[in-house]
Amino acid sequence: MKTIAELQQDIVNITTNIKEEFPALSKYIKKMPAKISGKHKKEVMNNKRLEEYYNSLVELLREHSKTKVFS
Repeated sequence: MKTIAELQQDIVNITTNIKEEFPALSKYIKKMPAKISGKHKKEVMNNKRLEEYYNSLVELLREHSKTKVFS
């Protein structure tokens, strides 16, 4: 399992990619809380939420690429 820091970096990378390469998809990007609690139980939950959010961004790009017409 990736760390919170790794997931946050992955999210930054993919959202930057979306904003630069597919600006029309930017409206689907949710805002994530900036601060994450240091408590273990909450940290595990936040890790899971970050991972789910990252996966939703990957799926957004995947679905968009299926419908995009290349010329």
